[in-house]
Amino acid sequence: MIATRPTSVLFVCLGNICRSPLAEGVLRHKAEENGLAEQFLLDSAGIGAWHVGNPPDRRMVATAHSHGTDLSRLRARQIGLEDYYAFDLILALDRNNLADLRKSQPRDGTAELALYLDYCGLSQRLGFNEVPDPYYGGRDAFEDVYQMVDEASDILLQKLR
Repeated sequence: MIATRPTSVLFVCLGNICRSPLAEGVLRHKAEENGLAEQFLLDSAGIGAWHVGNPPDRRMVATAHSHGTDLSRLRARQIGLEDYYAFDLILALDRNNLADLRKSQPRDGTAELALYLDYCGLSQRLGFNEVPDPYYGGRDAFEDVYQMVDEASDILLQKLR
């Protein structure tokens, strides 16, 4: 039996308190439900350092919890240069995040960079390619983001298996 290393995925949004921890948590939950947890190394990070060490936004935690996903143990961190070598795939939640990632990616960085919804093949069907930031929205904004990330996670899990 040949041992293979887990596929590593890093989700990145602006502050790492709403969208990227949700994407990490939902994909982890789905991988665990399908007995695939050991096949993946999952994490999330933010472009900025404003929230480093803080838990995800309480509204995102509550929304995820209402769907059976626990985000309470996650803590925000800022992406570092080492992430471009440590992860196979870095998925940005919006175009600005992707542009920032590309600017700071070392020339010899080995991670593939992509826009989350594009990578999952949802952009064309949805008519947009960014997961909107729910931070300044109400409960519906958080629920909408959850539904989008949930669907993308189903596709991503199948794609990465």
